[in-house]
Amino acid sequence: MEPKIALDLYRTMVLIRTFEEAILREYHADKKPVFDIGAGQIPGEMHLSAGQEPVAAGVCAHLTTDDAVTATHRPHHFAIAHGVDLRKMAAEIFGRVDGLGHGRGGHMHLFDPDTHFSCSGIIAEGYPPALGQALAFQRQGNARIAVAVTGEGAANQGAFHESLNLASLWKLPVVFVVEDNDWGISVPRSASTCVTSNAVRAAGYDMPGERVEDNSVEAVHAAAERAVARARAGEGPSLIEVHTLRLWGHFEGDAQGYRPDLEGVPGRDPLPTYEAELRRAGVLGDAGAREAADAAAQRVEDAIAFAKQSAEPAPETARDYVFA
Repeated sequence: MEPKIALDLYRTMVLIRTFEEAILREYHADKKPVFDIGAGQIPGEMHLSAGQEPVAAGVCAHLTTDDAVTATHRPHHFAIAHGVDLRKMAAEIFGRVDGLGHGRGGHMHLFDPDTHFSCSGIIAEGYPPALGQALAFQRQGNARIAVAVTGEGAANQGAFHESLNLASLWKLPVVFVVEDNDWGISVPRSASTCVTSNAVRAAGYDMPGERVEDNSVEAVHAAAERAVARARAGEGPSLIEVHTLRLWGHFEGDAQGYRPDLEGVPGRDPLPTYEAELRRAGVLGDAGAREAADAAAQRVEDAIAFAKQSAEPAPETARDYVFA
């Protein structure tokens, strides 16, 4: 891989992790000594994507902000990699008026028309809207594509199978991405799914299916390059499944008593793993690593400060921005 591309992937992963660590810090800051999910400046559930950075970085490296991305309830990594404004995103997570949805949606409902990004707390919800976007792009006759992201647990939903079928039937310019982090909340894949890889399901819908092991950002990048090129050329959809890693719990406050592999999880962290690979290859040194960390920290802390200074929505505006 070209050094510039490798460094870009690394910097994207560092930015994502830095943002997630900052949100983790702010989320728990006022939920001590006793954890209360409803308390604090960021109330409610919080699903963080630490460990899954390679999927977003590798896929979004081939996209422009004219392409559409629909993500899951664990969306921050794809939002960041796709170029969603960090300040507006942080403000939305904090529930503030300067957020993407004026503080109405929170972290699971990030909508950004500028980058054609959306996500949802409903499992597999993003697949049908991605098809609608892909159909529009196809009829407009341009080279734009849609990317639909879901977890491996959602691959058993009807929307997943209906969307694959229709996308293949109409040869829509869409790439389906499945993030397999081994756990559907607390249920292991082996207890919920009859196949060991959802990539094999693609054959049933007459499209290429590829599984990427080892949470490798460079392997994801290569697989996405093939799938995106196919979609842009009018050759139809593809499916990529990445065996990734949920470094932390399903949600913050998750005790993870169901997870026997917990002790070995930090050792599989993709960020230090990729950094070590780049150092061995002579692509990254101490100065480059510091530069990436400092640049990410500056952007993230600026976004957090922006969110905190933004006002909370006034009660009298509760009916604003409501369609029905």
